[in-house]
Amino acid sequence: MHDALKAYASLKRPFASLDMEAMDWNIGMVNRLSKTKQVRIATKSVRSVELLHYIAQKLTNHVGWMTFDCEETQFLLEKGFDNFLIGYPQIEKAAIASLVPYIANGSKVVFMVDCEEQLAYLNKIGEAFEVRLDICLDINLSTEYKWMYFGTRRSSLHTLENVMRLCTKQQEYEWTDIVGIMGYEAQIAGVTDQSSSKWQTPVIRMLKQHSKKKLAQFRQEVVREMTKSCPSIQFVNGGGTGSIEFTSQAEEVTELTIGSAFFYPALFSRYDHTPYEPAMTYALRVTRKPSEQIVVCHGGGYVASGATGVDKNPVPLWPPNLTLLKHEGAGEVQTPLYDKDRTLKIGDTVFFRHAKAGELCEHFTEIHARRGDRYVKTFKTYRGEGRCFI
Repeated sequence: MHDALKAYASLKRPFASLDMEAMDWNIGMVNRLSKTKQVRIATKSVRSVELLHYIAQKLTNHVGWMTFDCEETQFLLEKGFDNFLIGYPQIEKAAIASLVPYIANGSKVVFMVDCEEQLAYLNKIGEAFEVRLDICLDINLSTEYKWMYFGTRRSSLHTLENVMRLCTKQQEYEWTDIVGIMGYEAQIAGVTDQSSSKWQTPVIRMLKQHSKKKLAQFRQEVVREMTKSCPSIQFVNGGGTGSIEFTSQAEEVTELTIGSAFFYPALFSRYDHTPYEPAMTYALRVTRKPSEQIVVCHGGGYVASGATGVDKNPVPLWPPNLTLLKHEGAGEVQTPLYDKDRTLKIGDTVFFRHAKAGELCEHFTEIHARRGDRYVKTFKTYRGEGRCFI
């Protein structure tokens, strides 16, 4: 990180930083690991228009974008982007209606559904504007055992019967078309192999291996049956950074959604096979030193979303041998650290990795990029453009 200190010598702390060489490496790994599959970029993992463009241009098989909601989709449409899969069901009438003119003019926007209520809502809006709306069915690939539920509590489409019932019901709605299937293996892509509790690690690995077989069989059955009754299906979406190698081998999947791999945040270091480099970091200034082995940084309370736990904390990256204090963690206005090697003094800089990718961009209006010890440019985040969608 000595190169980073030189590149960012004149910047006020705190700031978000991006190692362009590391991100280029990560993009190259996605190209290699995704094989012949098309890649849809998860925009919420990047949250910067300029960086989304940059990544897309370097991806071999880039096909489009997975967005968070209608407002973000409209924002990106206005920036000239196209081919969207909105990753989550939308029930805000005005927001959905705002996309209709773009769809009527030929822009590709696909809405996510997993129940008839969502389907009927979209159909009603399509009918009101006399515009057919494309939809994607979000099937639930979680594995349910008698003693536990392994996966996410999201989609209600957890059996083939559920899926085919909704597929048949959709034929009654003339203003919607099923064009896609999403089979996201959240318990593989979104659950780390290495737990903060050591005893859980072998259990998680065993569950993931067993779950892979069951979810693969279910997804194949759904795709086979749906393509028989829904000739309008254009894609089958799956995968994520944590499951890219597994999903790229699935014959029924046509495209992968990838986001976190490009920044490679700290949470993904807890996976067994993630050959990426930390690209996105942030820097804090040491402003206090209450004892020889304790320093305090200004700011830094950037804790990630999800079930609370130590894995959602930011991770000190440089200098080495720094750890958060167990009973204080990363504070909103100050972050104390245990300095094992007693190397830090007031005025020094500490670099951290955020636990999750795009969430760091909610705390900064710009990202400062470098190549080696050379400052390259500044990328605006969504926040830097005055926008917030989450």
